[in-house]
Order: sequence, then structure tokens, then C-alpha cells
Amino acid sequence: MEQLLHYCWKHKMWPLEGLQTTDGRPVEVVDPGLHNHNSGPDFFNAKVKIGGTLWVGNVEIHDKSSDWYLHGHQTDVHYNNVVLHVVGVADREIQTQEGNFVPQMLLAVPQSVHDNYEELLRTDAYPPCYRIIPQLTRLTVHSWMAALQTERLEQKTIAIEQRVKQAGGSWEDAYFMTLARNYGFGINGDAFEEWARHIPLQAVGKHRDDLFQIEAIFLGQAGLLELSTIPERYQKDALNEGYFAKLRNEYQYLAHKFSLQPMDASRWRFLRLRPQNFPHIRISQLANLYYERRASLSALVDCHDMVSLADMLHTQVTPYWETHYTFGSESIRNSKRLSPGSINLLIINTCIPMLFAYGRHTLKEELCDRAFDFLEQLKAEQNHIIRMWQECGLDVETAGDSQALIQLKREYCDKRDCLRCRIGYEYLKRDNASK
Repeated sequence: MEQLLHYCWKHKMWPLEGLQTTDGRPVEVVDPGLHNHNSGPDFFNAKVKIGGTLWVGNVEIHDKSSDWYLHGHQTDVHYNNVVLHVVGVADREIQTQEGNFVPQMLLAVPQSVHDNYEELLRTDAYPPCYRIIPQLTRLTVHSWMAALQTERLEQKTIAIEQRVKQAGGSWEDAYFMTLARNYGFGINGDAFEEWARHIPLQAVGKHRDDLFQIEAIFLGQAGLLELSTIPERYQKDALNEGYFAKLRNEYQYLAHKFSLQPMDASRWRFLRLRPQNFPHIRISQLANLYYERRASLSALVDCHDMVSLADMLHTQVTPYWETHYTFGSESIRNSKRLSPGSINLLIINTCIPMLFAYGRHTLKEELCDRAFDFLEQLKAEQNHIIRMWQECGLDVETAGDSQALIQLKREYCDKRDCLRCRIGYEYLKRDNASK
């Protein structure tokens, strides 16, 4: 299995003595080289002694020697500097594009590593490495969690940079898209991001001092000011109340003024959604936030502590929505303020990644440091992923911990990518006798 050969080479899992080329020359691995995750040889700048001569160059790894030709390396100039071909089966000699023969070495995957890997792949329990987690040192866990935390922020940074491109280079607009996406709280995340792309913030800014007009544009661009989006049994009440008609008339005027086109309202999901999360409610909250000038990147950058960050996000609905969840369907009065839990999720998924990404963009380390500080100050999220890791014996105290473990499950466990995981490494190197 080529993946395991890569793994054993990278982590020096080979016999301390007895390595030799297929033609009998002794091999000493001084440095296995730098693992290449892109096109080209598998390891760069390796240092190996072959027959007493030190070679510095690249290493290629295959299950069988003949794979060299199967992959077309014999015609690729990028493989001319390969100094050693590591294989599980040597079934033929190989040559570079320049016609030089490449030394080959057989590498056997240790039986214990092979057995442990097979066990990880076939174990039904989740995560499959659960047995070893209680045995891990605090240093191993802490260092891996720190790396995963950074990896997750970097992954979110890529998504934010994509939004910046979509917004023509505007970080302000990209922040609004990110904030809107996370107002979907998962189920309507994609729809909210699409909605945010339909909001012309420059045009809305001309009516910034009129909350009613802001709400009209926001709901209109969501496609929610069409009578057909209201369940038939509520349409008459919605029209009689008057607020829907006023919003719709205002939106039609503003849509004509700014040449606006609404999104497809069918993108919104209501099934199995708590009324508190209905798009009408979340959009009204965002309208209030925008009206009060607390939905801007500059407002975020000005927050230096958790209190000011939570205050910036604290919002509620406009008066009509205090007694409604959808048009025409009256409910018990409720200010529908964002809950502390919802605010924490917005901080974790919007504010912290944005500070980190913007800090990277502007080369302001203090913003990146602030992002990490906020992660350590917030309590850990509580969901099924976090509970799973807690049951395995991991301590999860801060949002930094929970974000790291969400990254671990989604990017490693779900993909069965145990060979890139440090916990997987500890599992694979176990002796059979220690099980």
C-alpha cells in the first residue's frame, strides 16, 4: 500500500540496519527529505548514502517499480533528480528522461504498522483511535490541538478571501457576507450568503438612517415580499395588517431606483427549523444591526475585549416581528433578541476568523493574536462532535479546543485520513504487545 510506504519513509519506520538497494549496495538514510503534497517527486531534498556515497536529491515512492512507467515519470524532466526509488515490489529497472538508471530500494511496512492501520480502517467505533486517546501525553494533545486550531482558522481565511474576490476586493462587503452566512446557523447558511451577495451595501448606505427602508430592501432582496411566499391561510391576514403591503410598496420603489433583483425565495428552508431561526427574524435582526452601525468591519476591529464584542453583536427585531415569525401569523410578544449562545457562535464563526484573516491581509499581528485570545476566553461549544471527544477522554474547555476538535473530525476522522493525524501516528506506532 503506497500510502503506508510514504508514511514509513516520512516517519523513519524502517529497520535500523540492513537497508540496501536492489543491486546489493548498503543504504543509509541521513534525511528522508521534505514531503511534497503537489505534483513532482514525493520527497524533496533527501540525503541518502548509497554504497558510501552521499546523494542529495529527490525520492519517489511506489508500490511497484513498474508504476514509474505507469505514471509517465520516464518522460518527465521533474524526475531527473530522483536519487532513490523506494518500492514495495521491485519488478523492473527504471530510467529517467535523461536515460539514467535510478537506484531502487525495497521497503517493507512493519507488520505492526500494517495491522494497526487495517484496524483503524475497519473499526466501527467512532473515532477508531479511541483506545489510545487516554494514553496520550498532555504535550502531544496540546501541540496537536494548537495546530488544528490554526489550521481551522486558515481554512476559514481561504473562504473569506474568496468572498473578498466576489465582492471586488471589498473586505467590508466580505465581512457582511460572512456575518450573514453565520446568521443562517447552519441550515440556511448558503441561502444567507447568497442573500448577502444580493444586498448592494452602497445603495443601502444611502438610506442608512431609515430602518424601515433598510428592512424593506433586506426582506425584498430575500424574495420574501412576494405574496406567494406566504402560506395561503395567512395571506389575507398579512394584507389586512398592512405592514407587508407597506414593505412591499417601499421595496418596489427602491428596487426601481437601484435596479435591484431579488434572490429566489425557494432557497430558504423552513422544514424542521425553530421559528426563532426563520429568515424573516434573522433578517430583521440584521437590519437592526446594520441600522445601528454595528455590522461593519471597522466596528469589529475596534473591539478589544469580549464585552465590547458581545455588545456589538447584540440586537433584536423591529416592532412588527416582536409579535410575528412570518407575515400574517401572529404570536406572543417577544423581543427576539439574540441569545448569549447565538452571540458566542457568531463570535466563533464570524468575528474571530475575520480578525485573523484581516490581520493576515494587513500584516497586523495584533489582530491575529486577538483572534486566538478570544478563542481561549470563550467557553467550548456544546454539540455532538464535542461530546464524542469528551467521551473518548479529551478535555474540552475553550472555544479553541472545540474548534480544533471539529477540525479533527471533519478533516481527518470523516475522511479516514489517519496517516496525517498525530493521534493516528501514535496509534500506528504501537507495538502489538501493548494493545
